[in-house]
Amino acid sequence: MVYLDYAASTPVDEKVLNSFIKVTKKYYANPNSTHDLGLAASNLITESSKNIAEILGCTADELIYTSGATEANNLVIKGICQKYQSYGKHIILSNIEHSSLIAPATYMQKLGFEVDLIEVNSEGLIDIKKLEKMIREDTILVSICSIDSEVGIIQPIEQIASLLKKYPNCFFHTDASQAIGKINIDFTNVDLITIAPHKFYGMNGVGLLVKRKQVSLIPLIHGGKSTTIYRSGTPVVANVTSLELALKIAYDKLQQRSTYVSKLNELLKNSLTKYSKVHINSIKNCVPFTLNISIKSIDSNVFAQALAKENIYVSTKSACSSNQPLSKVVLAITQDEDLARSSLRISLSHLTTIDQINTFLQVFDKIYKECCYDGKI
Repeated sequence: MVYLDYAASTPVDEKVLNSFIKVTKKYYANPNSTHDLGLAASNLITESSKNIAEILGCTADELIYTSGATEANNLVIKGICQKYQSYGKHIILSNIEHSSLIAPATYMQKLGFEVDLIEVNSEGLIDIKKLEKMIREDTILVSICSIDSEVGIIQPIEQIASLLKKYPNCFFHTDASQAIGKINIDFTNVDLITIAPHKFYGMNGVGLLVKRKQVSLIPLIHGGKSTTIYRSGTPVVANVTSLELALKIAYDKLQQRSTYVSKLNELLKNSLTKYSKVHINSIKNCVPFTLNISIKSIDSNVFAQALAKENIYVSTKSACSSNQPLSKVVLAITQDEDLARSSLRISLSHLTTIDQINTFLQVFDKIYKECCYDGKI
């Protein structure tokens, strides 16, 4: 089996899983309880939160634990809109944002908010000057992903954050789900940051929203006591401690893993460009962990299914938008529907081996020839 879909989800690190199991077994008391077992669980959350905050360059009271990135993104869009609607009802998103941002923004439109999408250029980047022209007196939120999930384009987050400092009533959010463990970004001037541990070998079912102190939100979930007033629910001790460990490993190993994966990416890219129908979509300003290609005039779903029959697993686009006929990111940067319809996302990891890459290339060659010449597919 060759798994090349790490951008969709990563396998949990053995150390992280063992830690999760150990903490789950030992710290089963409710952290809100005032007896010794409850206090022990609460203290462990406090200690882990302190360590997470230190890694991320924030404070522990700026951490909001969620069920995942989708909840965090919904909390940002709905929470900011409802809290600051007296300041304005205009928000800006890039046209390549994840569906967990586009969907709640569309929902807020039905409630009277105005949403503008800023298009990326041919390199997939946000034009800072164009963004500034779109900002209005009633703009309360700008949300731009750190790295998109389909092509792997790195956005100029630090420059955007610097620009938005001039607009005190406009907050800046970035979905950093695809960035943690892949690239170092200075989030100092970013108001809200979404983090998804299952993208960097942590547990699925837990997420994190970093919310700066100067920002307030209307909660999505109301109820009993938790680690924050912005998200009710009994705190899950093992979720927090496992997130801490996954985050620590991701940051400690970032450079080592990036260097290794860059070599795999180059091997893949050099091999695939030999095919006349292959177009490389991941070019400049992209992380090496994602290589998006198009096979011109070939149905990417059919090609991916043929690979799957050989136990090789890739995606045609973001897993959360797999029912869409076109890759919106590839379409945005190429303006070519054929390329957007025929795109494959190959996402790599430090766990990917040279042998796996060679296996993929051998099978790719066979399917490509069947698809393009023999007409069997």
